[in-house]
Amino acid sequence: MTVELSAGRTTDADTMLAHRVVDRITQTSDTVTLILEPTRQAAQPFRAGQFMMLYRHGIGEIAISVSGDPARAGFLEHTIRAVGAVSRALHDTPVGGLVGVRGPFGTGWQPESAIGRDLVIVAGGVGLAPLRPLVLAVLAARGSYRRVVLITGARSPADMLFRGDQHRWAAAGLELHQTVDRPAASWTGQVGFVTEPLARLHLDPGRTSAFLCGPEPMMQFCARALLAKKVAAQDIRISLERNMQCGVARCGHCQLGPLLLCRDGPIVDYATAQPLLSVPEL
Repeated sequence: MTVELSAGRTTDADTMLAHRVVDRITQTSDTVTLILEPTRQAAQPFRAGQFMMLYRHGIGEIAISVSGDPARAGFLEHTIRAVGAVSRALHDTPVGGLVGVRGPFGTGWQPESAIGRDLVIVAGGVGLAPLRPLVLAVLAARGSYRRVVLITGARSPADMLFRGDQHRWAAAGLELHQTVDRPAASWTGQVGFVTEPLARLHLDPGRTSAFLCGPEPMMQFCARALLAKKVAAQDIRISLERNMQCGVARCGHCQLGPLLLCRDGPIVDYATAQPLLSVPEL
């Protein structure tokens, strides 16, 4: 089976390509960004919002969103929080270690759909990782957007991802709002959930697009806040996670109603997601 790539190329979706870890960037106490370089072939191009299936020999395979720059050829970046056996094994891979990669899979954020509009990007916790390629693509085309707002939330300042990046993005003209649930003694920023700075934003609803990623309840509360401001549901895009095991809509583990999220997602508009998320345990 072949999968179409962002540049019109195709790849065999079942082929596991070996990548070597060439750098490890510690983000938090349990999260690291791995910089991966293919051992033989050219790195596969991807769209912001797509994911790869990453494999650690003898442990298993899981879906991980790409967190790197779509315009950076030759390397992949994946930001991984150690929460289970496979993610822990990937997280602990040393420089020089090998990781298997299949993909890319899934839909993207489609930043081109928001050209000429205001962008509101909301990230909760590790949800900033799948949004980072979007932010980088938007900043590379900064003149194409009227206003770019990024709201990031974390449990504590120590849990904030890409802290240096966030300050550089703000210096490049992005409007940054940071908030934490549990402030440290040195924290001088906002305290609370990401919905609070979002609720305070003054928006032009007819010219606003929003991109949300984080825990599902967070995204639902943010979407409701945006709907209350008259932003259209089809102009709100969210990233949905389910148990993605194959990446190509064969196994059915990622089904959400009529959607197979490895193929029809993970990025979907809220007009599509809202009726599905309103059904308990669907």
